[in-house]
Amino acid sequence: MTTKTTKKKKRRSPKKKLVIVESPTKAKTIQKYLGRTYRVIASKGHVRDLPKSKMGVDIENDYAPHYISIRGKGDTIKDLRSEAKKAKSVYLASDPDREGESIAWHLSHLLGLDENDENRVAFHEITKDAVKEAFKHPRTIDMSLVDAQQARRVLDRLVGYSISPLLWKKVKKGLSAGRVQSIALWLIIQREREIKKFVPKEYWTIDADMKKASNDFKANFYGLNGKKTEINDNEEVKSILSKIDKNKSFDVTSVVKKERKRQPQQPFTTSTMQQDANNKLNFKTGKTMMNAQQLYEGINIGKEGNQGLITYMRTDSTRISMVAKHEASSFLHENYGAEYAAVKPIKGKLPEGAQDAHEAIRPTSVHRTPASLKSYLSNDQYKLYNLIWCRFLASQMTPAIMDTMTVNMNQNGVDFRANGSKLKFDGFLKVYKRGKEKDNILPDIKKGDQITMLKDNPDQHFTQPPARYSEAKLIHALEQNGVGRPSTYAPTLGTIQRRYYVKLVGRKFEPTELGEIVNDIIEQYFPDVINIDFTADLENNLDEIEEAKQNWIKVVDKFYKPFSKEVANAEKNMKDVQIKDEPAGYNCEICGAPMVIKMGRYGKFYACSRFPDCRNTEAIVKKIGVTCPKCKKGDVIERKSKKNRIFYGCSRYPECDFVTWNKPIGRDCPKDGEYLVEKKVKGGMQVVCPNGDYKEDVQK
Repeated sequence: MTTKTTKKKKRRSPKKKLVIVESPTKAKTIQKYLGRTYRVIASKGHVRDLPKSKMGVDIENDYAPHYISIRGKGDTIKDLRSEAKKAKSVYLASDPDREGESIAWHLSHLLGLDENDENRVAFHEITKDAVKEAFKHPRTIDMSLVDAQQARRVLDRLVGYSISPLLWKKVKKGLSAGRVQSIALWLIIQREREIKKFVPKEYWTIDADMKKASNDFKANFYGLNGKKTEINDNEEVKSILSKIDKNKSFDVTSVVKKERKRQPQQPFTTSTMQQDANNKLNFKTGKTMMNAQQLYEGINIGKEGNQGLITYMRTDSTRISMVAKHEASSFLHENYGAEYAAVKPIKGKLPEGAQDAHEAIRPTSVHRTPASLKSYLSNDQYKLYNLIWCRFLASQMTPAIMDTMTVNMNQNGVDFRANGSKLKFDGFLKVYKRGKEKDNILPDIKKGDQITMLKDNPDQHFTQPPARYSEAKLIHALEQNGVGRPSTYAPTLGTIQRRYYVKLVGRKFEPTELGEIVNDIIEQYFPDVINIDFTADLENNLDEIEEAKQNWIKVVDKFYKPFSKEVANAEKNMKDVQIKDEPAGYNCEICGAPMVIKMGRYGKFYACSRFPDCRNTEAIVKKIGVTCPKCKKGDVIERKSKKNRIFYGCSRYPECDFVTWNKPIGRDCPKDGEYLVEKKVKGGMQVVCPNGDYKEDVQK
């Protein structure tokens, strides 16, 4: 008797729903929220773009862009197609902005998806509730957003690939120009021109040490006979002081006491976050955006796993959802008291052109305090999260209240004024400081009191030129002028530094010789490119494309027709610009030919004048005239760290590893024989011993 064996059929695993996001971190966070019926993978950014080798825009055919798969993305695209074929359905969950919409559109083309499918999912914070809610309401790809991004990409390509070859041909290889970067460079150079033209103007102030009974306080000269008066020179100082009788008292003519409210600032937009991080944390714009992206996409915070900690970080809106407002109010009542929770939080104006598409940048949960997350975050992530958390919470708090007091004093028609202030209620300052908060308390003074002047302190001043732009100030200037958008500032500032058009000196931008040459060419031949009003109007047109109010082809055409005439004129009339090599003042140690100073991608350097026959090069170093205190052979030279901070080291490095942040002065300490250095201290400079046993003040 034979027995039949039956094979068990293998159960096919049910098909999963495929979700495509940009980054692996974001994929990991969202996978946790959606569960096993979904598979979340990353496209790792863009998958298609215009070719790098040519313009890639068909000007004769309505500026049709020619997209190709990005080099190096072949395996990623292959994996995406394979997963899409196996999937029950495909969802495109790239970032909720023009760039993200464009990525979703390119993916739909590569994967052969129907553009009319409701497969686009967008969320502004990566939290379980926000993600799950978004998947309940998928939509079709928003072609207005795609067109706005496409118009920007085509415009930037037309400008860059028209001007850059001219710069390579007429100036030197490796140069570039662009719409936003050219205006950023122009602003820096305009400021430099203002500084060079600036003529200092002399003015004087007179401070005074005053006394009422046993209480001393400070006052300042205000004016003559009740009218505010400027002091222009020392003769006017003498004239004013001659009116004062040192043996007589000043009469208090008025005492004004007021209560002043100091309102909190709104929560962060992209640009205000970049500015505050630069000012308070010394973060460069790129570093700020990199850490913000990480906080948005998700951080592993222990038992809770990967969690998105902030809302989307590319926004020009200050709007806050009602859920977030209620959560902040509850948190403030529980942790600070009802008096700190604003009934109606401050609401300010949006910047011109703001789309209000997203919320402001805020923590996804205010209950995740910076202190509770510190052990899970890197040092930079913690600093930025703390800044965002504090700014958001402060925006939902009550104003700080200051008691102010203004005392006016007069003698023989000479008016002095004293201003006092005292913090009555700290309000939002409890969590978010805005500079140094210091009380200046005056004694109890009443109208008619007699005040004694102990000493007058006249001081000469000169007006200062406008300050060079820091990263924060340049972003603020671009935003105020309506040039660029939040996502463009970091790459723009990076480009003008990489091209060596500008350099950061003491955290301030200074144009280089190369930057000035490029700017002069663009000023002469492409005036519209650096016309702020023209560029701001173009940004507004891009916003109107996003709102389906304008056709992207017409916007590009309106720009390109006059621009193409400027390009033709430049090709015909632009002369070659020669960057002359400066003599270095010594000969090449290899061949004996004169050495010269050349301009390179990263600045100036020494090179043999017989290049390319002789390829001897040397870095330009700045000697400070001091012999190395360690090896006694090399010279101490000024160097710069990766973060552009000046330090001092031995010219014989690596043979000698002497290094110090403070400048050696070439003298030894009289106490222990150690080398002495100049060190910055509050109010000036000091000569100190590194061992800390000796110091002397530097005479001004």
